[in-house]
Amino acid sequence: MEFSKIQELVAQHGTPVLFLSESRLRDGYRNLKAALPGVDLYYAVKSNATREIVSILNTEDAFFDVCTNGEIDILKSCDISADRCIHTHPIKRDSDIRYAVEYGMPWFVADNEDELYKFIPYKDKLRLLIRMSIQNPGCLVNLSAKFGVVPEKTWDLIIKAHELGLNVGGISFHAGSQNESPLKYIEALEYCRDICKKAALKGINIEVIDIGGGFPINYLTPVLPMAQFCQPIVDYLDRYFSSYRIIAEPGRVLSGPTMTLATKVMGRSLRNERWWYYLDEGVYGSFSGKMYDHADYPMFLERTGERFNSVLAGPTCDSIDVLYENISLPLLEIGEMLIFESMGAYTTASASNFNGFPKAKIVVVD
Repeated sequence: MEFSKIQELVAQHGTPVLFLSESRLRDGYRNLKAALPGVDLYYAVKSNATREIVSILNTEDAFFDVCTNGEIDILKSCDISADRCIHTHPIKRDSDIRYAVEYGMPWFVADNEDELYKFIPYKDKLRLLIRMSIQNPGCLVNLSAKFGVVPEKTWDLIIKAHELGLNVGGISFHAGSQNESPLKYIEALEYCRDICKKAALKGINIEVIDIGGGFPINYLTPVLPMAQFCQPIVDYLDRYFSSYRIIAEPGRVLSGPTMTLATKVMGRSLRNERWWYYLDEGVYGSFSGKMYDHADYPMFLERTGERFNSVLAGPTCDSIDVLYENISLPLLEIGEMLIFESMGAYTTASASNFNGFPKAKIVVVD
C-alpha cells in the first residue's frame, strides 16, 4: 500500500493498526498452490487465527491445520467442515481428542508410545500420522527440537501403533520454520521412502505424506521465489510419491505477507546521546514475533534527512519492551508514523493486552 493510502486509513482507524490485504492472501495461496501442484494445503491456523484470514482461505477451498480446541472453535464459527481439517498437536489430553472427534476430525498426529494409548478408545473414528523429527538448526525455528520421533525410531512407532490396533495412515514431518533450503524436505522424504517400503511389506497402508510447513517469506533478507524453492520438492514427489496423497501445513508463507502494521511515535527522549522513540506498539503486542519468532520486519517511514543513532521501544512500562537498538533514523517527531511489512505471522497471534494496552485493530483492505 502507498504511504498516502495508509495515512488515510490511519486517520479513520487510529494506531496501532494492522491492515490485512485480502488480495495478498489470495495471491499467496494461489502461488503456493501453483508451486506445489497436487499438494493439499492445510493452513496452519496457529500462525494467525484471525477469522477473516480463515474465512478468505475457506473461499479458496483451503484445508486447515489446527492444534487446540480453541482453533477448532474458530473453524466452527466459519462453518468449516471437520473433514477438511487435521489435528497436528503431537501431545493431547483425552478431552482434546474427544472434542476433535466429536467435531468429526479424521486425522491426528502422534510422536511417542504414551500418546498412542490415548487414541485406543477412539481407534475406529480416526487415523494417525506418525510425526518424524528432522533436525534443522539453520532455520528460524527448529520445530523438531520439541516434537517428533527420530527417523531411526519412526518405523518402530508405526509398528507399535499397528499392534495396538490403531489405523496408521501416514507420516508427517516439519523441516523447520522459515526454512531457507528445500534440501531438508528431501532429506525427510528419503526417510519416508524407506518407511513406506517397510510398510508395504508389512501390509500397513501408508497413504498420506505430510511435508509440513516452513516455506520462507521475505523479511529483511530476500528468499527464493516460491516456485523455485518448491521445484526440487515437487520433482522428488513426482518421482517417488506419485501414488500417495501429499499434504502440507503452510502458515507463515500465507499469513506473513498479508499484514502491514501502522504505528506512531507516542513519545521521545534523548538518553545517553541516543534518541529513544516510544511507539504505540511493542513486543507485548504485534511485535511479539521478535521475542517468540525471532523475526525482524521491514520498516518504512516518510521522513528523510540527517540520521542519528536511535532506539525504538514499545509503549509498556517493562524495560524488555525494546524493538530495535542502535538503529539509524532521522529525527522523528511525536505523532510520526512508521510502517512495518510482513507482520501477519506469529505477531497478532501471540500479542497480549499487557499493561492495559489493547491489541492492534485489524482492518481488511482491498
